[in-house]
Amino acid sequence: MARYLLAATAALAALSLVSCNKKTETQGAAPPAEQAAVPSANPAVTVPTPANEAAAVDFVPKAGASDMYEVEAGKLAEGRATSPAVKKFAAMMVADHTKSSDALKKALAESGQPLSLPTVMPDDLRGKLGDLTKVEAKGFDKAYMDGQVDAHQAALDLLQRYAQDGDVAAIKAWAAATAPTVQKHLDIARTDRDALK
Repeated sequence: MARYLLAATAALAALSLVSCNKKTETQGAAPPAEQAAVPSANPAVTVPTPANEAAAVDFVPKAGASDMYEVEAGKLAEGRATSPAVKKFAAMMVADHTKSSDALKKALAESGQPLSLPTVMPDDLRGKLGDLTKVEAKGFDKAYMDGQVDAHQAALDLLQRYAQDGDVAAIKAWAAATAPTVQKHLDIARTDRDALK
């Protein structure tokens, strides 16, 4: 009986010692709730990739549709915008997103995936484009640039998540290479939007 008491006392002492050491190791570190409250500089990294974006079969149509929307909205803005900065941005969207689609086609060919880019915009993006065509001339530049900020943030999040968690190496490489250009577009879109009166 004395042996069992001795063993139990020794085990309890060891647990107490380990517990004390853990408290001193974590002392000064932010509690888990505080750590979670501090956002990462890159929000896409902190948001888990949805299952329907980690597979190439789901990602490619979204990425292709995003490029298609940017090209079509850019063409519309080239004709309707009044601000020289907005017109310049729109021309850049047409050129850069056409290149992006071409590069994605090449990545698909390299990957051997039996996938192709969409030829028709999905209903949600077609609706946004339709809404943009109905905006009065006076408010067009602001509406276009507001939409560009939103669209580029969504595209950047999509690209960053696939670059991190995607399932096809060649397409992951395309996403990683394309993300900095989309980040640049987002930065310019915010600046141009904020400059509009």
